[in-house]
Amino acid sequence: MIGGMDEIDRFCDSFLDDSHRAFREAARGFAKQAIEPHAYAWEEAELFDRGLYTQAAEAGLLGPSFPEAYGGAGGDVFHLLVSTEALIEAGCTGAAVGLGSLEIALPPIMILGSEAQKQRFVPPVLRGERIAALAISEPGAGSDVAGVRCLARPEGAGYRLNGSKLYVTSGVRADQVTVLARTGLDPHAGLSFFVVEKGWEGFRVSRALKKTGWRASDTAELAFEDVFVPTTHRLGEEGAGFACLMQTFLGERLYLAAQGYALAHAAWREAVAYSKAREAFGRPIAGFQVIRHKLADMAARTLSAKVLTYQCAAQVRAGSCSPAQVALVKNEAARAAEWVCREAVQVLGGMGYMRETKVERFSRDARLLAIGGGTSEIMNEIASKGLGLAP
Repeated sequence: MIGGMDEIDRFCDSFLDDSHRAFREAARGFAKQAIEPHAYAWEEAELFDRGLYTQAAEAGLLGPSFPEAYGGAGGDVFHLLVSTEALIEAGCTGAAVGLGSLEIALPPIMILGSEAQKQRFVPPVLRGERIAALAISEPGAGSDVAGVRCLARPEGAGYRLNGSKLYVTSGVRADQVTVLARTGLDPHAGLSFFVVEKGWEGFRVSRALKKTGWRASDTAELAFEDVFVPTTHRLGEEGAGFACLMQTFLGERLYLAAQGYALAHAAWREAVAYSKAREAFGRPIAGFQVIRHKLADMAARTLSAKVLTYQCAAQVRAGSCSPAQVALVKNEAARAAEWVCREAVQVLGGMGYMRETKVERFSRDARLLAIGGGTSEIMNEIASKGLGLAP
């Protein structure tokens, strides 16, 4: 089931205005028509139809919080949150993640890019004509970006880029990749962003990665072998990459928190619907206290994660949210997603273990949230520093 207000929605409704509510309903309508009928097939194929990008763009769902001047919907962070909820509820997190890879690939361009670079690299993505990806992690560097070894060496009117990147969402099909590379010796001040385009000599997809969840989204390992990157494709000044990345991480972690409570909420809805329809010992299993209490606990955890994320989003919109706050919220949403999705499988019993059901997919998808965008352990370290606990 997609659509309709429940008590969790109502509790959080005060954060939204009429434009957010209308956008959510439009997104739900799109998801029901364009994603839900294909969710199982796309998960099994481990790829969704590329045409979904243009369909989503036409519906205004690509870059809902990006400025209208660059092809976005001109909304705020809550437009992104409610559209994420709707897309995930359709039962194909991989498709939602693939459509959303621009939410981490385009911010460095918007933050550091010249007007010419913004006009070149942003509107085609928001029109669904090009796919954008962000490449940060490497075989030897993840959350610790000081370990980045992908090297951009000055040469003539540009740079020679050498190295590899790992776990790149949408990396297989990406037409442009926002790449963090080393341009200096300083662990942080020696990092810069570049935009690398598909088809350039020396740039290739090493392999498509097979994942536990998010299966319909393509994920790649990328190789750069003496790739010439013109200076026109460097974003900002040399060494500006680290500070920009910290801003990008803030948005990515909030986006992942949204995925967390959205997965929990969608799984809870599926479990409620099943418990009312499935009969055992002559009555619906919702009639058993153990199931009702389980569903109540699932609702509480979902609501907690959603309210925290909405409150954090409100602070982000006001410009007053710290990295520590976002880290705490991401961890809480990740824990809620894993627990609620697991319990939803339990409510559905054997059917919950079948790949044809949404909750089976949700239970796999939820596991990534404690890893992606910075592990839960890294989030706790960031939070502990923000709370004044670190020595």
